[in-house]
This record gives sequence, C-alpha cells and structure tokens, in this order.
Amino acid sequence: MHRRTLLTAALALGVAGCTAAPAPSGTPSASTPAARATIGLSYIPNVQFAPFYVAEAQQLFAGVEAQVSLRHHGATEGLFTALTSGNEDFLVAAGSEAMQARAEGVDVIAVGAYYKAFPVDVIVLGSSPIKELADLKGRSLGVPGRFGESWLGAQVALASAGLTEQDVTIVEVGFTQRAALTEKKVDAVVGFRTNELVQLKLAGAEPRALPVASGTVPLVSTCLLTSKAYADKNPAVVRQVVAATGKAIEATTADRSGAIDLAAKQIPGWTASARPNAEAVLDATIDLMGLTDGRFAPALDAAQWQAMAEFLTTSKLIAKPVAAADAFSNAYAG
Repeated sequence: MHRRTLLTAALALGVAGCTAAPAPSGTPSASTPAARATIGLSYIPNVQFAPFYVAEAQQLFAGVEAQVSLRHHGATEGLFTALTSGNEDFLVAAGSEAMQARAEGVDVIAVGAYYKAFPVDVIVLGSSPIKELADLKGRSLGVPGRFGESWLGAQVALASAGLTEQDVTIVEVGFTQRAALTEKKVDAVVGFRTNELVQLKLAGAEPRALPVASGTVPLVSTCLLTSKAYADKNPAVVRQVVAATGKAIEATTADRSGAIDLAAKQIPGWTASARPNAEAVLDATIDLMGLTDGRFAPALDAAQWQAMAEFLTTSKLIAKPVAAADAFSNAYAG
C-alpha cells in the first residue's frame, strides 16, 4: 500500500518530510476519558486537513468521550502502519486503499465520509485533441506509479473508455504530472482536482479535466477509518468523532478564510504568498465534500462500496474479494 492517499505532492511550501507531533484537542472533561482517540492525518500538514484544525480551534471534539489528538504521518511512514501498531485509532485515507488493505488482512473499516466525490481525473491541456476518454487510445498517459488512487483512477478511466493498458502507453512520471504535461512529455496525466488541476489552472496552463467515469465512480475516496476492534470497543467514541468531523467540515465551509488562517499555523514554512494557492485548494476540497445547503452528511454510499468491491475484484486490483459490508459501516454516521 502506498501512503499518499490524500495528496499527490506538497503544495510548493517547502515542507516535505515535516511531521507534526500529536496535540490535544478541545477541553478535557473533568474526569479522564476512558478511551484514546488519535486521528491519523495521512500526510504532512496541509489545507486539505483544515476541518481538523478547525475542530481543534473550536473545541468540536470536546464532547468526545476520549482524549482526541491529531497525528500527521511522516514522509516515509506506511499508510496503515500506525493504525495496525496501535499508535492511531482513526485514519483519514481512501476507502479504496482501505479495502485493498483489508484484503491483505488489515483490520480497517470506514465509518464516515470525508470526500463524497472521487478526486482523480484524467487531465489534458486545453489544446489537446483528446476530448473524451476513448481518445486516449494510442496516446501516452502519465501516472505517478502503479499504486494509490491515481493508479486506480487510471484503471477506471481505461475501463470506462473500453480500453486496456495495451491500448495506451503508461508512463510513470512520479509526482511530476504537471511538468510532464506542460512540457509535453505525455499526452495526458492522471491527477487530483485538489492538486495537479489546481496548480495547472493557477499556472495559466488552461487544463481540461475528463472524469474517469460517467456517473458514480466505482471507487470510494477519502473516509474516516478505524479498526473494527476499536469500533466494537468504543462505539460511542466512534459515533462522536464522526459527528464532530462533520461539524468541522460545516464550520470550515462557513468560514473558509478563517480555516485557512488556522491551517497556516499548522503548515511549516507558510508565507502569505501561499494563500491564493491554499484558497484554491480549499475550494476544490470542499467541492469534493458534497455539502447540501451547508450541511454535511457523513453516511457512506452503500451502492458505491458494492460497486468498488466488484470493480477491484474483477480488475484483479485486490488480493482477494472483500465483501462491501465488511469494509464499511454506517452504524456510526447517524
């Protein structure tokens, strides 16, 4: 499993490799909480985690019957390492990678939504003759590597177009999709709406994004994850953390400028010049969260989880079949 589940690169802030130490959230109750709730944020401090910084600042975790803290992952840390070792109790990561991990024996389940839409697109320049996914035939497609959400998104895109890997030239470009596309080293790239697409737009490259599937993508993106063992032992805590995260997403949406101010305090190397970029990234992030009239619904889409289980199995992108019902639960999202 690859650790880069939420981002595809540091956003030009010179902060790669930085790790934040756990910090307590909210105001502790009069009695010591019986449980611990360490939330793993799967990359270095970034504006895409703004709801969690907002939750700390506004003490939205104060009602959780546990000692809540945030923990950013290190630069070389495995995605599920801290969860499986007991150093984290929750993890913000892709449902698709969680299902793959579960197929390999990792005790992980999704208990709440974070992104409602799939964040990966096929991206081309505005002048490109590639107008739809089928036009990728005979062209080169840049991917970071054969791992993570970008690779899974590429597989869905090919399947949607009725193509196979043999119909295109897959080029592993690392996390340099923007340069690979603008320097015309490849005809198209797979990138994130919250990263590559934002950066290309800000650079004036006039990119065009092609969704990897029409309608619902058979992949679940970023969720709030935990282990079944933890959820079974601490059902009230899981329910409270899911609810508090939803409130934090709503608060972030209601005051985006304030949320960026809070994120700035978390991001090493932050400068005022980074703000326009952060504003664009936060807007793209909130778009993926799919709020309705400012309200966020944390329930997961059961049909999408079933479609993902089937797609990962038939595409042989998973070690063994995993029942969708074993990989997620909406029991904590109500």
